[in-house]
Amino acid sequence: MDFISVRQLRTESAAVWEALTAARDLVVTSNGKPIAVLSATSAEELETSLAALRQARAQLAVSAMQQRARETGADRLTLDDINAETEAVRSQRRR
Repeated sequence: MDFISVRQLRTESAAVWEALTAARDLVVTSNGKPIAVLSATSAEELETSLAALRQARAQLAVSAMQQRARETGADRLTLDDINAETEAVRSQRRR
């Protein structure tokens, strides 16, 4: 994976586009930390690429939620526990 800085993106845009064509993906960094990914696409691939990106983000979110549930013990709650918690929150909101 190739990395470019925000400054390079601003000052060397032609070179960045050439690198993107060759590498297909570039990581944009700010102060040495990744902040974005540039990914080459075409008009024909755009919707498919966006759908794949959205699906990958959703899978990451689900994995993060599952990990947090394991860490907090929420993965061991029974359906009765969940229903009781839901009812408690709803009751509190009605007040």
